[in-house]
Amino acid sequence: MMRGLLAPVLLLIFIAVPIIVLASETSDPESAIRRLVRANAEKDLPTLSRMMAHDADIISYGVAGRKYIGWSELEQGMRDEFLNAQKLEIPITELKVWTKDNLAWYSMELDYIRYVAEGAEVKRTILPMRETGVLERRDGRWQLLSWHESFRSAGLGHVSGLPPADSRLRHAVEPQTSRKPDVGGEWDILEVEDDKRYTATLDKNGNGPYSQHGGRFTTTTIADRLWQGTWYQPGNDREGGFEIQLSDDGAEAKGIWWYTRVGKQKNIPPREHGGTYHWKKQIFSSDGAR
Repeated sequence: MMRGLLAPVLLLIFIAVPIIVLASETSDPESAIRRLVRANAEKDLPTLSRMMAHDADIISYGVAGRKYIGWSELEQGMRDEFLNAQKLEIPITELKVWTKDNLAWYSMELDYIRYVAEGAEVKRTILPMRETGVLERRDGRWQLLSWHESFRSAGLGHVSGLPPADSRLRHAVEPQTSRKPDVGGEWDILEVEDDKRYTATLDKNGNGPYSQHGGRFTTTTIADRLWQGTWYQPGNDREGGFEIQLSDDGAEAKGIWWYTRVGKQKNIPPREHGGTYHWKKQIFSSDGAR
């Protein structure tokens, strides 16, 4: 599918799962969508097969105009993708679900992060995706019927006629990854409204811990100077997202942050509750002084 909901699966090996687990997976459409995305990232083929409808006449559309009719075509694409990618990460940045009777439909934004071996190195690539789809409740469980995915970035919209799975994904993101700045190092961070100050220690890809409630930043996209990602604070059980703009020299960044979950309160609309950031990179001299 969905590069997001599904990387195009299957080793039809069904694992016996207690009924209570199945019920919890699909008790509501949003839970079903999030479970599908997680199964995709974990390459959990039996779960993906179980939670998707196998109707022979269902049509879905992937990136680069790829069309899937029925389950068998999608199954082969997913199997190929899972064999080619060493690791997948698929953070959801925005999800909205509507429900009426036994039908549900959704719109979602996510980042499809893919790790592929190239010689002795492992290359990390990112596809910024948006996706819409329809689910139906069958025998008390929500199943995905059909979906349509596209790139969020206009710069990737020209990709067409590319071969399936591995090469299509790799070639599509090369222009983006080649521009990616190195944001590794120590950052001083100010939450402007509350005057909260703390530090973050990030690797070159923008991932790492920060000194606020045991927090951790995960970067999903850096294109030119636009830096986007998610944050998680286990100390007070909160998580959300951020979007900041790097300065020309890469030494500062300004932007916004927001909540997506506070404790048990979920479905907080992205970008509606949060504040503003000011990041400044720590610069050390040759003798180690700041």
